[in-house]
Amino acid sequence: MLLAEEPMNTVNYLRISLLDRCNFRCSYCMPSGSEIDYLHRSEILSYEELLGLIKEVFLPLGIDRFRLTGGEPLLRRGVVGFVKALCGLPGVQDVSLTTNGFLLSELADDLYRAGLRRINISLDSLDPTVFEQITGRKHWQKVWEGIQAAHRVGFDPLKLNVVVLPGVNDHEVPDLAALTINRNWHIRFIEFMPIGNSDYFAEKGWVDSETLRGRIRERFGLGSGECYGNGPADIFQIPGAKGTLGFISQMSECFCERCNRVRLSADGWLRPCLLNESDQIDLKTSLRSGASALILRQQVQKLLGEKADIHFKDRERGVAGSYGRTMSQIGG
Repeated sequence: MLLAEEPMNTVNYLRISLLDRCNFRCSYCMPSGSEIDYLHRSEILSYEELLGLIKEVFLPLGIDRFRLTGGEPLLRRGVVGFVKALCGLPGVQDVSLTTNGFLLSELADDLYRAGLRRINISLDSLDPTVFEQITGRKHWQKVWEGIQAAHRVGFDPLKLNVVVLPGVNDHEVPDLAALTINRNWHIRFIEFMPIGNSDYFAEKGWVDSETLRGRIRERFGLGSGECYGNGPADIFQIPGAKGTLGFISQMSECFCERCNRVRLSADGWLRPCLLNESDQIDLKTSLRSGASALILRQQVQKLLGEKADIHFKDRERGVAGSYGRTMSQIGG
């Protein structure tokens, strides 16, 4: 088994949420029946502000790998131009994007021409009915067309993210894994977490990655696989398959010692850990108050130096009471 991370703890990877809005309503991401107060346009970091932070703050601190997330990042106007500008910055080593795939059939070619080469697409089910149950939308075919478009224009690796929900889509894990046999696709099975919809988590619970591997092993066999990307997945491969299988086991296993990332929300909060809401810092206020690049770098460097290892079982150290933001607001 190979681990898709470099020796830690060097933080060199920033997840950037471009906006908090999404055109899906995934049950594991947003509480059902509740209204989310989306950010006003003026509250969101502009593309110019983001590029300035990347050039003057993050790159000088050794953070040179970037993933664009949301909400749904492709909903933001001008995203292709921003991708092109980001990919063209000197010192940037890697740019990737996570999307629900709804707009990919229209934008895949433009994103590729802009310089993007790596993309993650959420596909939690191969069954349109189950897909609608999870996402709240009848968009399975549109997403599948987006996946095909991304494959056609040349995204490599092309990754599909699957959040595994007990009693909902966990029975599909072997079928989803089979997508990697004849395609150079990389499926990532993600253990369900309570951030985003704690009530739904309490109802459904989660399935540990070893159980999922056992189901795949029973049908196909399973061996070690080659690493792709910057994430914390444990990588396996069905014998003879073109693609790989990754398991992101934030519930059953602690990978804090391998964590190389921080997260920037759409409104400028830099979060040292998905589970650490207490120690985040407000870069937007400092930036718009006229703080120099040196001051901003010092703030970020301090956060990086104090980045704590907080596993789910130890999450009380990272939050006062309950988490104030859903997964869509954090950027995943």
